[in-house]
Amino acid sequence: MKENGKLQKREIMQFNKEVDASGLNCPLPILRCKKGLSDMAPEQVLKIIATDPGSVKDFKAFCVQTGHELLQLDEHEKSFTFYIKKRVA
Repeated sequence: MKENGKLQKREIMQFNKEVDASGLNCPLPILRCKKGLSDMAPEQVLKIIATDPGSVKDFKAFCVQTGHELLQLDEHEKSFTFYIKKRVA
């Protein structure tokens, strides 16, 4: 990430649970995310790793539709890491 021509280091995101959906294609990453969020308390953060390029669009739409908050999206080579805060019921 660059700001004012300088490389910026991204802050490490804190999370409560991690789900690895690497190698899975739509709709499995979203289904794993739903399952992961189901036993979490409101406002806890789920970290989910996916490799499906379509997951970027899918997770953004999922958060809009469900009210969960996409806090951060990191892309590294062909891997995507999403940090999603569970909505307050």
